[in-house]
Amino acid sequence: MITNLVILFLSTIVAFWISAICGGGASLILIPLLNFMLPSSVIPFSLTIGTFTSSVSRIVVFKRHINWKIFLWFVPFSIPAVLLGGYLIKYIEPSYLQLIVAFFLIGNIPQLFGSKNADLRSENKYSKSFLAIIGFLSGFISGITGAIGLLFNRFYLRMGLSKEEIIATRAANEVFLHLVKLIIYIILGLYSKAALGLGLAIAIATIVSSVTVKFILPYVSDKLFKKIGYGAMVVSGAVLLVGSSRKIVDQDSLLISLAHSPNKTELTLSWRETNLVLEYSKAHGLEFERSIHWTGLPLQLRQKYFTLSKNHSSIHIEKVMQFRKGASYEFYAHKEGVLTRID
Repeated sequence: MITNLVILFLSTIVAFWISAICGGGASLILIPLLNFMLPSSVIPFSLTIGTFTSSVSRIVVFKRHINWKIFLWFVPFSIPAVLLGGYLIKYIEPSYLQLIVAFFLIGNIPQLFGSKNADLRSENKYSKSFLAIIGFLSGFISGITGAIGLLFNRFYLRMGLSKEEIIATRAANEVFLHLVKLIIYIILGLYSKAALGLGLAIAIATIVSSVTVKFILPYVSDKLFKKIGYGAMVVSGAVLLVGSSRKIVDQDSLLISLAHSPNKTELTLSWRETNLVLEYSKAHGLEFERSIHWTGLPLQLRQKYFTLSKNHSSIHIEKVMQFRKGASYEFYAHKEGVLTRID
């Protein structure tokens, strides 16, 4: 446990240095580490303790650089969105949202290798309505995952803001989000002693990072600032993709298999209690099969299911679909360790 805390503490200091230099993203860098230490449902609580502390300390250090126009259109729409996201966290598996975020982050590879002229052309003065939309999306995703920094980094980088303005404005925009999220997570019971302990470790590390980063920032050019920002997004996306994919495979029993014989090739995707099968045989051509509950059977076949159920310990049903043909159904009946297929 002590080793984990030391690794997390040092990683947090470095992550928030990178966060300050590139304009955000420490949370998404830390999520893969926390995935090995905590359940997905309480990771947002730990992250939010740290990010709230970081935002407060950055506001103190960079308060003269806050862009109030962005702040006034971002915050009013982000707060109700974070309430919605915090409420839905009990119904949405964070690992799947993390997977989507990972692909979005990896999609920044073209910006990482873009030219200097392309970076200059990409700077935009977004409308007030667009700022409101970004605020809402930031709040919603933050409420579920506990992290939004790198995900919306491209928005800040294209606003034509200076390094100090990005750091200050982002901190001002997000400090209220983090406070609201903490209250929501506590009310919903989405926390634990372990999550609190790791969150406090992150918080202390963020203060150290905020105090020391002001001595690093003057040595970073604007061009390098953007390159680091896009690079952090791509690297974090790749790491997050691996971590979230592994967690989905473990928790939902995700399995992909390929079986081949002289007369038949079968590709199977198993997820939770559902099997999806794509099968090609010389006799029947291409078929798509999926597991269904007995309530998905046509009325005329339900009586067949009830009859089989009386004499077998369990019945597995698959719906078979073929191109230009109607659906058919296969029954797999288990009795005393013997599996019998009944068409």
